Amino acid sequence: MIGVEFIFRLIGMIVCAIAGVYIGRSLGALVGASSDLYAVVLGLVGVLVGLVLTPFVTTRPVRYIVSVLSKVSVQSLTSGLIGLVSGLIIAALLSLPLSMLPEPFSQILPFVGVVIFGYLGVAVFVIRQGDVSEMLFTRLQAPAAESAAEPGGVSAGVSNTMVGRNVLLDTSVIIDGRIADIARTGFLAGTLLIPRFVLNELQYIADSPDALRRQRGRRGMEVLSQLQKDSAVPVRISDIDVEGVREVDDKLVVLARQLRCPILTNDYNLNRVAELQGVAVLNVNELANAVKSVFLPGESITVNIIQEGREAGQGIAYLDDGTMVVVEDGRNRINTKTPVNVTKVLQTAAGRMIFARIDETKE
Repeated sequence: MIGVEFIFRLIGMIVCAIAGVYIGRSLGALVGASSDLYAVVLGLVGVLVGLVLTPFVTTRPVRYIVSVLSKVSVQSLTSGLIGLVSGLIIAALLSLPLSMLPEPFSQILPFVGVVIFGYLGVAVFVIRQGDVSEMLFTRLQAPAAESAAEPGGVSAGVSNTMVGRNVLLDTSVIIDGRIADIARTGFLAGTLLIPRFVLNELQYIADSPDALRRQRGRRGMEVLSQLQKDSAVPVRISDIDVEGVREVDDKLVVLARQLRCPILTNDYNLNRVAELQGVAVLNVNELANAVKSVFLPGESITVNIIQEGREAGQGIAYLDDGTMVVVEDGRNRINTKTPVNVTKVLQTAAGRMIFARIDETKE
């Protein structure tokens, strides 16, 4: 398939060749030499110039502009556009009195005003883009708030609060699989954004020669498919990329800073790196720990002791949410449902751990 750049090279080559021929004939007639010789030489020079330089004045500037704009958040683009329009309106209002000044001020100052106020409008609105988006969001949300008192108004208000934020998905959280259940509940607001480089990494894992990695990658592809079909929030795969960065985690952090959006992950290292760079992180493991059942010392629960503990006489049991319960003197109660009293609750980086003692009064 012929590329766009190749077509523009051919067009530029033809145009420059024709221009070289005309310039060569004119130059030959001016110096009184052979016009045909000058036309052939400058025509060949035009062919070379058009073939080499055309992409630098056509496709490559456009490609660069598109690449830069793709890294700018919608919030910044919207604020910049509003600022540009506002600055041009102010410049247009000032152009009438400025045009009444004596020359050359009447001709120069209106143009200078357009440049200055256009730039100031873009700069000010981009700097205050947070306030601008909040104002626009409040305006858009007002009709939904008015209809909240009517039947169906609540659902309309809830749907509006979920619009306007992207959440970047890491490869680890897709492979983990719990994101599908979380998204189905509707707790996540905004759009789940999956960059193409994350999808490529997921496909690379799914094609790995290692059986375990291949299984994890394929499970991630299934989770992604499930997200697109059953999720209560929109899922979008984007071709946006970060140039000059190779590692996927580094790309996610840079992209999150550019888009001003959080990263959804359960990767501890990515979590730490993102927090150090001021990027918001939604950690699935922290969410799972936060919603686990809360037990206070002195409460009585019944557990099924399934294995020995590290210390002498200890038994280990697990609650339905995966919380580990260490039971003193529970070694002799393995595979037995035993009532215990909670003595201490310990919160660790790996999760919550409960220490308990056998409740002799309920046996």
